[in-house]
Amino acid sequence: MAMASSSASLAFLSSSIFNGSPKGRAQAVPCKTLRATRVARPCQGVRAELATLPVLSFSGEKVGEAALDLRSAPPETARAVVHRGLVTHLQNKRRGTASTLTRAEVRGGGRKPYPQKKTGGARRGSQRTPLRPGGGVIFGPQPKDWTIKMNRKEKRLALSTAIANATSAAFVLEDFGNAFDKSPKTKEFVEALKRWGLDPAEKVTVLATEVPENVFLSCRNIGTVKVLTPRTLNLYDVLDAKNLIFTRSALEYLNSVYGEDSDFVEDEEEDEEGQGEEEDGDVNGS
Repeated sequence: MAMASSSASLAFLSSSIFNGSPKGRAQAVPCKTLRATRVARPCQGVRAELATLPVLSFSGEKVGEAALDLRSAPPETARAVVHRGLVTHLQNKRRGTASTLTRAEVRGGGRKPYPQKKTGGARRGSQRTPLRPGGGVIFGPQPKDWTIKMNRKEKRLALSTAIANATSAAFVLEDFGNAFDKSPKTKEFVEALKRWGLDPAEKVTVLATEVPENVFLSCRNIGTVKVLTPRTLNLYDVLDAKNLIFTRSALEYLNSVYGEDSDFVEDEEEDEEGQGEEEDGDVNGS
């Protein structure tokens, strides 16, 4: 399962974010992107991508603009950094619990099933042979640790690079209004997506620092909507989405943690030795 999802996400990575012509991407929300490239630290080549995103109200009207200033890898290494972060994220989700029984572990086979001669059958020494149904498995999968390491700084740079290069299909939501105060309504959330110029059939990732319970209940039955918080923010859901929606508080969080003035480049020195963060989210067996 992990390999299938990985190939699908890699196809999206190669076709939409780092190519010049965003074919197939719905430009539903008009967004004027202003990019100012400035070298933060010449020795590392990390840049800052400045973009202005439209701010929409819950009714779908544009009420202003907001700035998103994130660190980004240089163009010649951006694809490699994001690809490495994606592979690390998907591979670390694998449980590695697949296991088969070898010939020595299969139950039974303590005696010879029938005499060696005068039966007309093939010579059979044990019922546990891999040649018989119910016998052992030759070179079958065994429990394995699939975890790979990636520096925390590099992982965060991959995430900020992906977000910075997806601003053409992103906007800021002012608030959710009072539509879900009384009771959760999935139909109202679908109508809200249409007011924002989005297709409910296309994947959307919403990033918010706090998600009201009624908002979560209103969109959890929509298979194309993924609601994330800073704790569950991950590279795969950013790349897999067609459009990105940020709340005001989420935008401030991104600017403070992944922005030009953030200090994640000066994190602990132990990160240079390959210490990685643990992945949040569900785990898939393979």
